[in-house]
Amino acid sequence: MKTRMFKTGVALLMSFLVAAGVNAQKKPRTSGTRAARTRAGSGYGNTGYGNSGYTTNSAIGDTTKKKGTTTAPSGYGNQSGYGNSGTQAAATGGAQPINSNLPVTVMKSSGSGIGDSVAPSLRNDNAVERQLVRDRVPLAYENIREDDAVYRQRVWREIDTREKLNLPFRYAANEDNGNQRFISILYNAIQSGDITVFSGEDDRFTTPLTKEQVAQTITGGMDTVPVVDINGEVTGYQARQRMIEPDSIYRFRLKEEWIFDKESSRMFVRILGIAPVMRKYTSTGVDVGDVTLFWAYYPDLRPTLAKYEVYNGKNYAGRMSWEELFESRFFSSYITKSTIDNAFDRSLKEYIKDPLFRLLEGDNIKEKIFNYEQDLWSY
Repeated sequence: MKTRMFKTGVALLMSFLVAAGVNAQKKPRTSGTRAARTRAGSGYGNTGYGNSGYTTNSAIGDTTKKKGTTTAPSGYGNQSGYGNSGTQAAATGGAQPINSNLPVTVMKSSGSGIGDSVAPSLRNDNAVERQLVRDRVPLAYENIREDDAVYRQRVWREIDTREKLNLPFRYAANEDNGNQRFISILYNAIQSGDITVFSGEDDRFTTPLTKEQVAQTITGGMDTVPVVDINGEVTGYQARQRMIEPDSIYRFRLKEEWIFDKESSRMFVRILGIAPVMRKYTSTGVDVGDVTLFWAYYPDLRPTLAKYEVYNGKNYAGRMSWEELFESRFFSSYITKSTIDNAFDRSLKEYIKDPLFRLLEGDNIKEKIFNYEQDLWSY
C-alpha cells in the first residue's frame, strides 16, 4: 500500500515539473524596457529628460511609450538635454562683441534733450539786426577791501523752476545759440569748454570735472548701436548720447555771500556758485534722493550768461541777459542753509523736519541780514 502511494506521488511530481517546463532550455530576457534602460545613460539631461524607454514629442506632457528608443528630443526645444538651452542662448543670443575694425561714428542728438545740436538759421531770423548780444560783456564787480567788509554771511539757496516767477528757467525754445533752457545753457557752456565745473560732492570747488564726466553724470553716458545694411551685415557703429528729459532737472542751488561795505555804507551780495539738482532713481525704481550734479563757479560763468537772454512773456524786445537776472535778483528762492548761528555747519533740513518751519526759519535768516544794515542807521 505504501509502495503504491509513493509511486503515485512521484509520478504526479514528474508530470508537474514537465508541465512547468523546468527541464526546458532557459530563454534570455529581452524585454524592451530593460534593453532601453541598459543602453540609455542615466545622466540627467545627457540624452533627454527622462528618455529611458519613452519618446517625448514637442509639447511637455505629450509622451508615447516606445521600447528601445534612446534618441528622443527633450521636449524643451533643445536636442542637447534639459538645462543646456540657457547656455546655447547665452552663446548665440546675447550681446555681440564690437568689431574694432569697423568705424564708429558719434551722432549728435536733435530730440530736444540736453546737449542736442541745434541747426542755425541760414537767414536773419529777426526783423532787426541784433549785434549787441554777441558783443555783450558783464560789468566788472566793484572792489571791496577786506578792511571795509565789516559784516559777512554765507547763504545757500534753492531755486525751484516750477514756481511761476522762475518759469523763464524752463523756456524750451531753440535759437541759433542752442536751446534756451537754463540747464541746456550750462551744459553747452561746459561741452564747448567755456567754463570748468567741479564735483557736486562738496561746494568748495575742489575737484574739477571733464566734459565726459559731466555727460556721464547727467545722461549716463553713450550707447553704441550697430549699423546693419540690407543684407543684415554690420557695416559700422554709431555712438549716440542717451536721452534725458531736460525738465527733470528743475532745481538749482546757489551759494552766495552777503557783505556790508563800510566804505560805501551798503550791503553787497556776491553769488559764488550754481549747482543743478536732480532727483535720481535706480533701474528698479528705488528713490536715491537729490543728487547735486556739479558746481559751476559763477564768476567764470558770467561772460557766458551775458550772451543769453531771458524769456520775457510781456515784451519780447525787453529781454535781459541771464547775468542781469542773477545780479538784479529777479528769481524766487528759499534759504536752505546759512552761517548764522550754525556752529555745526548743518542745513535747515538736518534739524528742522517740518518743511513749513524750514521756510519760516529761512525768512528769519533773511530778516536778520536785512536788519543788520537797517540798524546801522540812526534817525
